[in-house]
Amino acid sequence: MNNASPTHWVFGYGSLIWNPGFPFVSAQGGLLGGAHRALSIYSFHHRGTPEQPGLVFGLARGGSCRGMVFEVADSAWADVLAYLQEREQVTSVYRDVMRPVRLADGRTVAALAFVVDERHPQYAGRLPLERQLEMVRRSAGVSGRNVDYVLNTARHLAELGIKDRQVMALAALLARENGVGEA
Repeated sequence: MNNASPTHWVFGYGSLIWNPGFPFVSAQGGLLGGAHRALSIYSFHHRGTPEQPGLVFGLARGGSCRGMVFEVADSAWADVLAYLQEREQVTSVYRDVMRPVRLADGRTVAALAFVVDERHPQYAGRLPLERQLEMVRRSAGVSGRNVDYVLNTARHLAELGIKDRQVMALAALLARENGVGEA
């Protein structure tokens, strides 16, 4: 990519890691400070319904989060942004913000990140592992089973060498229940 061509960056920490759904120029690991990955959002659409909510990841205040950072060409940015708004903001549970992210190559870039709006009614807060397990095991939405979402995320985090104890603990329980090898 020509350095004179402007690019944009997107930080993925959940399903965007393994299913970005948009064209990108490059991708690499990155660290976002000031927020951590948490299964803290009731899903009424993608992984659950209003009657039987699932749980999806959000960036909650505090700590830091390792994820994937996608570089998007300026010429594709408007379409990528429209796609991400449609995908991530179905119920406006996230605030889309620009945050500094340190890339694996040492650079720091401003990346679009979707941070949970803690005032939104779908914000679940910190739920005990048992409650997460109960909700995830029984829910599904337009994007599929909640179990698959958590296991896919855990598997991809492990492949990237990202250690997230909370995600891995839940994934291990789900994997055992579903006859899947450990995440």
